[in-house]
Amino acid sequence: MAATIIFLLCVCFSFLSNAHKVHGLARWPGGSSTRFYEFKVQTKRITKLCNTNDIVTINNMLPGPVIYAQEDDRVIVKVINQSPHNATIHWHGVRQRLSCWFDGPSYVTQCPIQPGQTFTYEFTLVQQKGTLLWHAHVSWLRATVYGAIVIYPKTGVPYPFPYPYEEHIIILGEYYLRDALQIEQAVLASGGGPPTADAFTINGHPGPNYNCSTNDVYKIDVVPGKTYLLRLINAGLNSENFFAVANHKLTVVEADADYTKPFTTDRVMLGPGQTLNVLVTANQPIGRYSMAMGPYMSAINVPFQNITSVAYFQYLGATPNSLSLPAALPRFNDNLAVKTVMDRLKSLNPASVPKEIDKNLFVTIGLNVQKCGRQNPQQNCQGINGGIMAASMNNISFIRPNISLLEAYYRKINGYFTEDFPGAPLKFYDFVNGAPNNAPNDTNSFNGTRTYVLEYGTRVQLILQDTGTISTENHPIHLHGYNFYVVGYGTGNYNPDTAKFNLVDPPYMNTIGVPVGGWAAIRFLADNPGAWFMHCHLEIHLSWGLSVVFIVKNGQGPLETLPHPPADYPRC
Repeated sequence: MAATIIFLLCVCFSFLSNAHKVHGLARWPGGSSTRFYEFKVQTKRITKLCNTNDIVTINNMLPGPVIYAQEDDRVIVKVINQSPHNATIHWHGVRQRLSCWFDGPSYVTQCPIQPGQTFTYEFTLVQQKGTLLWHAHVSWLRATVYGAIVIYPKTGVPYPFPYPYEEHIIILGEYYLRDALQIEQAVLASGGGPPTADAFTINGHPGPNYNCSTNDVYKIDVVPGKTYLLRLINAGLNSENFFAVANHKLTVVEADADYTKPFTTDRVMLGPGQTLNVLVTANQPIGRYSMAMGPYMSAINVPFQNITSVAYFQYLGATPNSLSLPAALPRFNDNLAVKTVMDRLKSLNPASVPKEIDKNLFVTIGLNVQKCGRQNPQQNCQGINGGIMAASMNNISFIRPNISLLEAYYRKINGYFTEDFPGAPLKFYDFVNGAPNNAPNDTNSFNGTRTYVLEYGTRVQLILQDTGTISTENHPIHLHGYNFYVVGYGTGNYNPDTAKFNLVDPPYMNTIGVPVGGWAAIRFLADNPGAWFMHCHLEIHLSWGLSVVFIVKNGQGPLETLPHPPADYPRC
């Protein structure tokens, strides 16, 4: 992936917009320019790890093409599905103001784009800048269908940190030798857990620690004394990951496309869907240094890939075949290493956190084991103690409908979802230490397509509580259509009497790693009408049902009302 020194503006079409007033905005920007992209969903034959396989890509690229834009730009992406699989694209972290139809999760905001079909996504990057990502959002297609979104500040607006000599996109991924769609089908049919990835990758390259990969390695050539901006993205399927550069400090300046107060660390951890911008200064002796990606696994008794993926941070003047100095990564279950970085994440400026709350929601998250009711238990009930693995929020495993939930809501089509997701668990107990764990006798969840409805303008506080049913675990929870303030988090069970909140400068994120055996508190203003998915970004947990949909009603007037669906809206 090419380094970016100067942002070259593409040929674009400007259009005018009237100034408007809306909640939280001084005006409604129509976008200073429009960026056009064409995404072709295509199969590509590649050779990695001593094997040749067909994978699904965008434009025959792994990772896929970068979406470059500026704050307030309009982005139009025509997606042409030339693959044999259903496809959708989710623009992870894009606020999608009044454009819920284009958010992308299959059977939530749209039906999939079927083979041979085309759908055009259109959205405006309203007051957004920084590093985000896009990825497929149907089945496990995002194993190879992903890429970066880079949103630059408006022309003439500087970064709030020293301007880097170069910028580089670093995408952390996972590679499977088997077809990822077939893996998901096989896992769900078995009732058990997923296989581990065959390799971690950095920008699609496994690096020299893997078989047949000595030359399949990503490299950045650096000039001694210069400072580089690394745009870190975790696009992996089922793994959270540590990242470090050998003998170099990382200065964090942005998280989830929002500027942070700068702080320096030896390593960071990113869950799937999370992004960080870090500055790295080439201030070490000339040589070749490893950029390393390794596992963070907080659950117990879960297999994981433990071979580190390595890329090179190579100084000009270093001998081409010199040994790379290894990067020191934390132990795979080092929860303290995760916490120490999270503790230092603060928004750059004082934040407009909702101080008064209209809806106070409490949602438990965790794994379940259902009792076996299948005809061939030995083959299809391979979960713990002969059960079927599941996951849930407030002990409800979400079942996606077979049509677009958003369309069913918009057109008032009955029978596909209910509006009765509970705003609190049906029963309170010691969620962390006293959770039921006699699988599968008392670890069942309810199944349903249950949604929670919010009035436009509702000020929401949401407590996300990890549970010890089966195992406590760090869960990267992503909310579509919104950023939220992470006002607090901690270990153990949430206690409002002792919880400490930051209402001054909390980080403003779209994906939060709920601490293992702990809780996180987030706040947001429900000012974007539509049907918005909230789910764990570990793909196996999503497949097992760890998700819910928030329906935000229309407000008053056209700036608070979801427009009609587009003419080429896909049909199921």
